[in-house]
Amino acid sequence: MKQRANPENIVNSPILDNLPGGQIDVSEEIRRRGLSAKLTTANIVDAMGRFHRHRCHLSDLVSPTPDQVLFGPAATVSYFPTCHDILPSERYNFRRLFEEATQAGARGHVLVLASNGHPDVSLAGGTKLSLLASHSLAGVLADGRLRDFAELSTCGFAVYCRGESVKWGGEVVTPFEAGRPVVVDGVMIRPGDYVFADSSGAAVIPHEQVLEVLEEAHRVAGEDLEATDGIHRADVPPQQAA
Repeated sequence: MKQRANPENIVNSPILDNLPGGQIDVSEEIRRRGLSAKLTTANIVDAMGRFHRHRCHLSDLVSPTPDQVLFGPAATVSYFPTCHDILPSERYNFRRLFEEATQAGARGHVLVLASNGHPDVSLAGGTKLSLLASHSLAGVLADGRLRDFAELSTCGFAVYCRGESVKWGGEVVTPFEAGRPVVVDGVMIRPGDYVFADSSGAAVIPHEQVLEVLEEAHRVAGEDLEATDGIHRADVPPQQAA
Protein backbone atom coordinates (compact mmCIF):
# COMPACT_ATOMS: atom_id res chain seq x y z
CA MET A 1 0.00 0.00 0.00
CA LYS A 2 1.23 3.49 -0.85
CA GLN A 3 2.23 5.58 2.16
CA ARG A 4 0.84 9.10 2.09
CA ALA A 5 1.50 11.97 4.44
CA ASN A 6 -1.21 12.99 6.88
CA PRO A 7 -2.51 16.40 5.69
CA GLU A 8 -2.92 17.52 9.31
CA ASN A 9 0.84 17.33 9.86
CA ILE A 10 1.19 20.58 7.95
CA VAL A 11 -0.67 22.69 10.52
CA ASN A 12 2.36 24.04 12.35
CA SER A 13 4.78 24.22 9.45
CA PRO A 14 6.18 27.23 7.55
CA ILE A 15 5.85 25.17 4.40
CA LEU A 16 5.19 27.86 1.84
CA ASP A 17 7.07 30.87 3.17
CA ASN A 18 9.25 30.99 0.05
CA LEU A 19 6.48 30.95 -2.56
CA PRO A 20 5.83 34.10 -4.60
CA GLY A 21 3.62 36.39 -2.55
CA GLY A 22 4.86 35.03 0.79
CA GLN A 23 3.19 32.65 3.20
CA ILE A 24 -0.28 31.41 2.31
CA ASP A 25 -3.14 30.04 4.34
CA VAL A 26 -2.27 26.76 6.05
CA SER A 27 -5.85 25.55 5.53
CA GLU A 28 -5.23 25.82 1.79
CA GLU A 29 -2.17 23.60 2.12
CA ILE A 30 -4.15 21.05 4.12
CA ARG A 31 -6.69 21.02 1.29
CA ARG A 32 -3.96 20.51 -1.29
CA ARG A 33 -2.53 17.56 0.58
CA GLY A 34 -5.96 16.09 1.10
CA LEU A 35 -6.67 16.34 -2.61
CA SER A 36 -3.34 14.73 -3.51
CA ALA A 37 -4.29 11.61 -1.56
CA LYS A 38 -5.51 8.67 -3.68
CA LEU A 39 -4.23 10.24 -6.90
CA THR A 40 -1.60 8.81 -9.23
CA THR A 41 0.99 10.50 -11.39
CA ALA A 42 -1.06 9.51 -14.46
CA ASN A 43 -4.13 11.28 -13.04
CA ILE A 44 -2.14 14.47 -12.59
CA VAL A 45 -0.48 14.29 -16.01
CA ASP A 46 -3.90 13.83 -17.65
CA ALA A 47 -5.28 16.77 -15.67
CA MET A 48 -2.32 18.96 -16.58
CA GLY A 49 -2.97 18.16 -20.23
CA ARG A 50 -6.35 19.86 -19.93
CA PHE A 51 -4.66 23.11 -18.86
CA HIS A 52 -1.29 23.11 -20.64
CA ARG A 53 0.60 21.71 -23.61
CA HIS A 54 4.07 21.73 -22.07
CA ARG A 55 5.74 18.59 -20.79
CA CYS A 56 5.16 18.05 -17.08
CA HIS A 57 6.08 14.41 -16.47
CA LEU A 58 9.26 12.52 -15.66
CA SER A 59 9.64 8.84 -16.40
CA ASP A 60 12.14 6.06 -15.66
CA LEU A 61 12.70 7.05 -12.05
CA VAL A 62 14.13 4.65 -9.51
CA SER A 63 13.35 4.68 -5.79
CA PRO A 64 14.49 2.97 -2.59
CA THR A 65 11.08 4.05 -1.21
CA PRO A 66 8.66 3.03 -4.01
CA ASP A 67 5.72 2.70 -1.61
CA GLN A 68 6.00 6.32 -0.50
CA VAL A 69 4.28 9.07 -2.46
CA LEU A 70 6.22 12.32 -2.75
CA PHE A 71 4.25 15.58 -2.74
CA GLY A 72 5.21 19.13 -1.91
CA PRO A 73 6.58 22.45 -3.19
CA ALA A 74 10.02 22.38 -4.75
CA ALA A 75 13.23 23.71 -3.25
CA THR A 76 15.84 23.62 -5.99
CA VAL A 77 19.60 23.01 -6.15
CA SER A 78 21.44 23.02 -9.47
CA TYR A 79 24.76 21.25 -10.16
CA PHE A 80 27.56 22.36 -12.50
CA PRO A 81 30.72 20.59 -13.67
CA THR A 82 33.33 20.52 -10.94
CA CYS A 83 36.16 23.06 -11.16
CA HIS A 84 37.91 23.66 -7.84
CA ASP A 85 39.49 26.94 -8.98
CA ILE A 86 36.17 28.47 -10.05
CA LEU A 87 33.86 26.66 -7.63
CA PRO A 88 35.75 26.32 -4.34
CA SER A 89 34.25 23.72 -2.02
CA GLU A 90 34.10 26.07 0.97
CA ARG A 91 31.46 28.05 -0.92
CA TYR A 92 29.96 25.49 -3.27
CA ASN A 93 28.99 22.49 -1.16
CA PHE A 94 25.82 20.52 -0.50
CA ARG A 95 25.10 21.81 3.00
CA ARG A 96 25.45 25.47 2.09
CA LEU A 97 23.33 25.15 -1.05
CA PHE A 98 20.74 23.11 0.87
CA GLU A 99 20.49 25.90 3.44
CA GLU A 100 20.08 28.49 0.69
CA ALA A 101 17.38 26.42 -1.01
CA THR A 102 15.40 26.03 2.21
CA GLN A 103 16.16 29.30 3.96
CA ALA A 104 12.55 30.54 3.76
CA GLY A 105 11.01 27.23 4.84
CA ALA A 106 11.93 23.57 4.63
CA ARG A 107 9.19 21.47 6.25
CA GLY A 108 7.13 19.57 3.71
CA HIS A 109 9.19 20.73 0.72
CA VAL A 110 10.68 18.54 -2.00
CA LEU A 111 14.40 18.98 -2.61
CA VAL A 112 14.94 18.95 -6.38
CA LEU A 113 18.51 18.23 -7.49
CA ALA A 114 19.18 19.18 -11.12
CA SER A 115 22.27 17.47 -12.59
CA ASN A 116 22.33 19.61 -15.75
CA GLY A 117 23.24 16.79 -18.10
CA HIS A 118 24.81 14.28 -15.68
CA PRO A 119 22.02 11.77 -14.94
CA ASP A 120 24.48 8.91 -14.30
CA VAL A 121 26.50 10.77 -11.66
CA SER A 122 25.80 10.60 -7.92
CA LEU A 123 24.44 13.88 -6.55
CA ALA A 124 24.21 12.88 -2.88
CA GLY A 125 23.97 9.95 -0.51
CA GLY A 126 22.64 8.99 2.87
CA THR A 127 24.95 11.29 4.84
CA LYS A 128 24.12 14.49 2.97
CA LEU A 129 20.45 13.62 2.58
CA SER A 130 20.11 13.12 6.33
CA LEU A 131 19.60 16.90 6.32
CA LEU A 132 16.16 16.27 4.83
CA ALA A 133 15.05 14.28 7.86
CA SER A 134 16.41 16.80 10.36
CA HIS A 135 14.62 19.63 8.51
CA SER A 136 11.37 17.66 7.93
CA LEU A 137 11.36 17.76 4.14
CA ALA A 138 8.89 15.56 2.26
CA GLY A 139 11.67 14.03 0.19
CA VAL A 140 13.99 14.41 -2.77
CA LEU A 141 13.67 14.24 -6.56
CA ALA A 142 17.11 13.90 -8.11
CA ASP A 143 17.96 14.17 -11.81
CA GLY A 144 20.95 11.94 -11.17
CA ARG A 145 21.94 8.93 -9.12
CA LEU A 146 22.03 8.65 -5.34
CA ARG A 147 24.14 6.50 -3.07
CA ASP A 148 23.19 4.39 -0.04
CA PHE A 149 19.79 3.02 -1.10
CA ALA A 150 19.69 0.68 1.91
CA GLU A 151 20.07 3.64 4.24
CA LEU A 152 17.64 5.81 2.30
CA SER A 153 14.99 3.08 2.34
CA THR A 154 14.53 3.71 6.09
CA CYS A 155 15.14 7.47 6.11
CA GLY A 156 11.50 8.44 6.65
CA PHE A 157 11.12 10.57 3.50
CA ALA A 158 10.37 9.74 -0.13
CA VAL A 159 13.28 9.36 -2.55
CA TYR A 160 13.12 9.33 -6.36
CA CYS A 161 16.13 9.51 -8.66
CA ARG A 162 17.82 8.06 -11.78
CA GLY A 163 19.33 5.07 -10.01
CA GLU A 164 21.77 3.97 -7.35
CA SER A 165 25.48 4.67 -7.45
CA VAL A 166 28.39 3.35 -5.43
CA LYS A 167 30.78 6.07 -6.62
CA TRP A 168 31.05 9.60 -5.20
CA GLY A 169 30.14 12.20 -7.81
CA GLY A 170 31.94 15.24 -6.44
CA GLU A 171 34.80 14.93 -8.90
CA VAL A 172 32.30 15.38 -11.75
CA VAL A 173 29.64 17.82 -10.49
CA THR A 174 29.34 20.40 -7.72
CA PRO A 175 26.26 22.09 -6.18
CA PHE A 176 26.30 25.53 -7.81
CA GLU A 177 23.15 27.53 -7.12
CA ALA A 178 19.90 27.28 -5.18
CA GLY A 179 16.44 28.75 -5.34
CA ARG A 180 16.42 29.21 -9.11
CA PRO A 181 14.28 27.57 -11.84
CA VAL A 182 15.75 24.32 -13.15
CA VAL A 183 15.03 21.95 -16.02
CA VAL A 184 14.83 18.24 -15.26
CA ASP A 185 14.41 15.88 -18.21
CA GLY A 186 12.82 18.66 -20.23
CA VAL A 187 10.46 19.69 -17.42
CA MET A 188 10.66 23.19 -15.96
CA ILE A 189 10.59 23.29 -12.14
CA ARG A 190 10.48 26.62 -10.34
CA PRO A 191 10.90 27.00 -6.59
CA GLY A 192 7.43 26.50 -5.14
CA ASP A 193 6.05 24.45 -8.03
CA TYR A 194 4.53 21.24 -6.71
CA VAL A 195 6.17 17.88 -7.29
CA PHE A 196 4.17 14.66 -7.18
CA ALA A 197 5.93 11.32 -7.56
CA ASP A 198 5.00 7.68 -7.11
CA SER A 199 6.34 4.38 -8.39
CA SER A 200 5.10 5.14 -11.93
CA GLY A 201 6.88 8.48 -12.38
CA ALA A 202 6.61 12.14 -11.40
CA ALA A 203 4.70 15.24 -12.44
CA VAL A 204 5.22 18.95 -11.79
CA ILE A 205 2.32 21.36 -11.21
CA PRO A 206 2.69 25.16 -11.48
CA HIS A 207 2.21 26.58 -8.00
CA GLU A 208 -0.40 29.04 -9.30
CA GLN A 209 -2.72 26.19 -10.32
CA VAL A 210 -2.18 23.45 -7.77
CA LEU A 211 -5.76 23.35 -6.50
CA GLU A 212 -7.31 23.47 -9.97
CA VAL A 213 -5.06 20.70 -11.28
CA LEU A 214 -5.63 18.45 -8.25
CA GLU A 215 -9.40 18.94 -8.49
CA GLU A 216 -9.26 18.14 -12.20
CA ALA A 217 -7.14 15.07 -11.46
CA HIS A 218 -9.90 13.80 -9.18
CA ARG A 219 -12.38 14.28 -12.03
CA VAL A 220 -10.03 12.36 -14.31
CA ALA A 221 -9.84 9.50 -11.79
CA GLY A 222 -13.63 9.46 -11.50
CA GLU A 223 -14.06 9.40 -15.28
CA ASP A 224 -11.61 6.49 -15.50
CA LEU A 225 -13.63 4.53 -12.93
CA GLU A 226 -16.85 5.22 -14.80
CA ALA A 227 -15.25 4.11 -18.07
CA THR A 228 -14.02 0.90 -16.44
CA ASP A 229 -17.46 0.20 -14.99
CA GLY A 230 -19.00 0.82 -18.40
CA ILE A 231 -16.64 -1.66 -20.06
CA HIS A 232 -17.46 -4.33 -17.50
CA ARG A 233 -21.20 -3.69 -17.79
CA ALA A 234 -20.93 -4.07 -21.56
CA ASP A 235 -19.35 -7.49 -21.06
CA VAL A 236 -22.17 -8.74 -18.82
CA PRO A 237 -25.04 -10.55 -20.61
CA PRO A 238 -28.38 -8.71 -20.16
CA GLN A 239 -29.92 -11.51 -18.07
CA GLN A 240 -27.01 -11.35 -15.60
CA ALA A 241 -27.08 -7.56 -15.39
CA ALA A 242 -30.77 -7.53 -14.42
